[in-house]
Amino acid sequence: MDKSDLVWTMISTLLVWLMCMPGLALFYGGLARKRHALSVMTQTLGVCALVVVLWFFYGYSLVFTEGFGGLGGWSRLGLAGLYQGGDAAPLPLLGTIPELLFALFQATFAAITCGLITGSMAERTRFGAALAFAGLWFTLGYMPIAHMVWAGDGWLHLRGALDFAGGTVVHISAGAAGLIGARWVGPRLGYGREAMLPHSLPLNLTGAALLWVGWFGFNGGSALAANEQAVLAVANTLLAAACGVLAWALAERVLKGRASLLGAASGAIAGLVGITPAAGLVSPGAALVIGTLASWAALWGVSGLKRRLGIDDAFDVFGIHAVGGIVGAILTGVFYSADLGGPGPAGMDALLLQTWLQIEAVLVSLVWASVSAAICAWLVDRLLGLRIAADEERQGLDSAEHGETAYPD
Repeated sequence: MDKSDLVWTMISTLLVWLMCMPGLALFYGGLARKRHALSVMTQTLGVCALVVVLWFFYGYSLVFTEGFGGLGGWSRLGLAGLYQGGDAAPLPLLGTIPELLFALFQATFAAITCGLITGSMAERTRFGAALAFAGLWFTLGYMPIAHMVWAGDGWLHLRGALDFAGGTVVHISAGAAGLIGARWVGPRLGYGREAMLPHSLPLNLTGAALLWVGWFGFNGGSALAANEQAVLAVANTLLAAACGVLAWALAERVLKGRASLLGAASGAIAGLVGITPAAGLVSPGAALVIGTLASWAALWGVSGLKRRLGIDDAFDVFGIHAVGGIVGAILTGVFYSADLGGPGPAGMDALLLQTWLQIEAVLVSLVWASVSAAICAWLVDRLLGLRIAADEERQGLDSAEHGETAYPD
């Protein structure tokens, strides 16, 4: 065991959890309208907590142990064998860190993936139904995708698809699942007829800033060691997000005549999403390009594409996370080449092959996440009912669901 690797991975685990709590909760809470703000935060909190518990019972074992290609095995159910007491033998190692620490680090990834989905169905979904949907989709959607991409015997992993920190596993899958969930639950009352503006941009920016800080652990920690690759991932994370801010602001200035705070914050998130699959695999110069292009693609995703789809994805999870993630995943193949500054094999043939493998992983993630989300939405809607009653939606989910208000008179 290397103690420096252990400390860095522990810190990274805490940073990723900071992205969940309070980062994502504040980011979504600021985007919500005033009467729904607490409900959004409560759903984020509840979903992240539920997924951590499910990860303990069966998630880690079925994702990261050897199985039959689609899922892993049963040897680590309840994290069996990953903790001892008294004078027992040391914890089993995964690389140079205890395997239990790796399991905890990956638990935070699963939690934030399912937490992201709540933003698509926000302001009209029952709390219990949101938890049920998240638990089912974690099992049917997230776990198979994570195993295929990250497990040693995973199908996409064996084919050579690259995903350093979760472009396909986290962002593309969450965006696709969120879009299907939003389509199933239906649009918010008044969608397309009345303004649905964020109630607190300062709260939203605070959440975005916490997400940005936590993302250094998200990407840098994925090296699972305190080494040069972790430093590269942290550097690329900073550069891509900064380019995302400037690219979105520039595009808004050209298209709308003024740049907005919400747009700049969204650009930062889009840049972070874009660099995630490539963070430890490409040069800093490539990170500048990926952050810029992912930001512009996400801007199109939340404007032109969203209008064409006609789906009320409340907080633009698909437009930012799925679209930005697709750009980042494909560009990982483009820039993972010695010809372009990356560490991969040189030559046009190698570049084209890797890019095709990235496209293949994107398509598999989109299809699997979407189909599994449709099954989960159908089941939960039949058993519990996804949508809250219209009069309760008008009243606000804060008081109707939780008996609380964010801003008492």
